[in-house]
Amino acid sequence: MARIVQKFGGTSVADIARIKAVAATVKRELDEGHQVCVVLSAMAGVTDQLVGYAADAGGAHYSPEYDTVLATGEQVTAGLLALSLQEMGVESRSWLGWQIPIHTDGVHGRARIEKIEIEGLEQTINEGGVPVIAGFQGLGPDGRVTTLGRGGTDTTAVAVASALGADRCDIYTDVEGVYTTDPRIVANARKLEKITYEEMLEMASLGAKVLQTRAVEMAMKTRQRLHVRSSYSDVPGTLVVDEDEIVEQELVSGIAYSRDEAKITLVQVADKPGIAAAIFGPLTDASINVDMIVQNVSADGQATDLTFTVAKADLDRAVETVEAKKDVLEYADLLSDSNVVKISVIGVGMRSHAGVAQRMFETLAEKGINIQVISTSEIKVSVLIAEEYTELALRALHTAYGLDAE
Repeated sequence: MARIVQKFGGTSVADIARIKAVAATVKRELDEGHQVCVVLSAMAGVTDQLVGYAADAGGAHYSPEYDTVLATGEQVTAGLLALSLQEMGVESRSWLGWQIPIHTDGVHGRARIEKIEIEGLEQTINEGGVPVIAGFQGLGPDGRVTTLGRGGTDTTAVAVASALGADRCDIYTDVEGVYTTDPRIVANARKLEKITYEEMLEMASLGAKVLQTRAVEMAMKTRQRLHVRSSYSDVPGTLVVDEDEIVEQELVSGIAYSRDEAKITLVQVADKPGIAAAIFGPLTDASINVDMIVQNVSADGQATDLTFTVAKADLDRAVETVEAKKDVLEYADLLSDSNVVKISVIGVGMRSHAGVAQRMFETLAEKGINIQVISTSEIKVSVLIAEEYTELALRALHTAYGLDAE
């Protein structure tokens, strides 16, 4: 007998028919003798609708009332699944974040989980019942409902699984697992049997939409085994595990891409101490995250060009923030470009093998693709290229690293 936490996303509970299909999946695990706890998202599209309602009512983002509105989406699906399970003869009850409770900090709209009181959940499970938990929500220190930010149901599921000592946390989604790259672009993409926490974290943060970054961070910290699988078929998915569980590690496990990038170049910035702090300090104060940074060599020791990337949605604010400091920064010109994409090659095998970056650069050069910015870490190499070359770059790199399905 295993203890399993199952998380179902919005497309998996999109309507009553899908919710009844989820109930059948839950019952199948119970019939095999396992203990099951379920965490649910809102129906597909509902959270966006609720955000729109809150905005139309004049509600401020990241406020207690904003969270009160958004949390109702998961409340509906939790109640409907509990009803469906009861109709199948399965003892079940719904749990909202404040009822468990899932204690969070008081940051509305992007709260972080601090503690979960599991006594009620344990009692339901040990009595043979199925707790159905509304994901994405918790209880703040002031007794108000909080939400965890978009994708927060993944985080709820991992946190609950860790608190309950679950043998596995199954993340049900609309794909059959984690692929070497986006199968919609690269037809020869392969589903991975296993992937390490570190690789999954890089892939999630670099554009892969399968898992939420904070959920992977929490799973890696607590060593909670994850199983990414499809809610539409009963085939095995991808296990996200510790590196020690993978006997023979591939040099490169996957290639991710992100279209959510924009590039800013400051031309002829003074080459002197403190200039970088003067540029990036105001961006930090404006809550704008800077990703890739490259500074050209100063030929005369006086001025240099500096390029960095931000999220595409932050481009206008970033430009305004930097332009407001032009008198201090004394740059000659500011250039911006939102038609770029970041391509990343990821694999823990890079730690012990040389030449991964060189193969990437050579492959892109052979296709006539210019590299604009480069950044690296221990297990990844990322480059910024023109967006029009996204599909060509992904297919060429996928083949170059031997990732194509046989």
